[in-house]
Amino acid sequence: MASERRLDGAAAIVTGASSGIGAATCRALAAEGANVALAARSEDRIEALAAELEDAHGVEALAVPTDVREEAQVEALVEAAVDAFGGLDVLVNNAGLARGSDVESLPTDEYRLMQATNVDGVFYATRAALPHVREREGHLLFVGSFAGQYPRPFNPVYAATKWWVRGFAKSVAAQVGGDGVGVTVVNPSEVRTEFETTDGDTFAERFDAGEVTEPEEVAAAIAFAATRERSSVTELDLYRRDKFGGF
Repeated sequence: MASERRLDGAAAIVTGASSGIGAATCRALAAEGANVALAARSEDRIEALAAELEDAHGVEALAVPTDVREEAQVEALVEAAVDAFGGLDVLVNNAGLARGSDVESLPTDEYRLMQATNVDGVFYATRAALPHVREREGHLLFVGSFAGQYPRPFNPVYAATKWWVRGFAKSVAAQVGGDGVGVTVVNPSEVRTEFETTDGDTFAERFDAGEVTEPEEVAAAIAFAATRERSSVTELDLYRRDKFGGF
């Protein structure tokens, strides 16, 4: 079984691991043989998922309750994963959120919450993980968004944080690619998850199965990029097929 798994024995961290793209990514990486540290604030969820991964795939799974907005917690997450697995091959920066919509009515605390999660959290995790990933010539993966590629008339602050993620990832790639580190940005459009829309409902509530991208499709793209040995998939776009119809 191990010979067929492209990440057998590798060590990975996934932020935002409690549901949606993060949970699906944990399953996809574990199916490829990776040991996975699951990071999220929902301790019960990540503990249950960690047990599932160990039972289903025979890997080690570590549940580490983490708020990516807290620098010390992120550093402790990376340290725990390295201690448990002996190193780190893959970091998946997935944690993110959207709040509000209109700039004029967006409260400052919601603005800061998006910045702290989508920008600061990505920086903290990348900074802490990079020395270990470099040592293994591993991969840094960033969940971006369609919103981080095209101007949009709604939720411009969220969109701006995803433009930052994309720009940061590409600049990090320029800095560490010579060290053998792979860097990939994965840009979904709508994904049927618990992620909230600007109207307050979730994409899982708004769309039926088959209407938009499923979290497992995004996870498969992330796992594909993470299994490249001598090349780096720099960017992958996963849009629903009619996305540009009314663009």
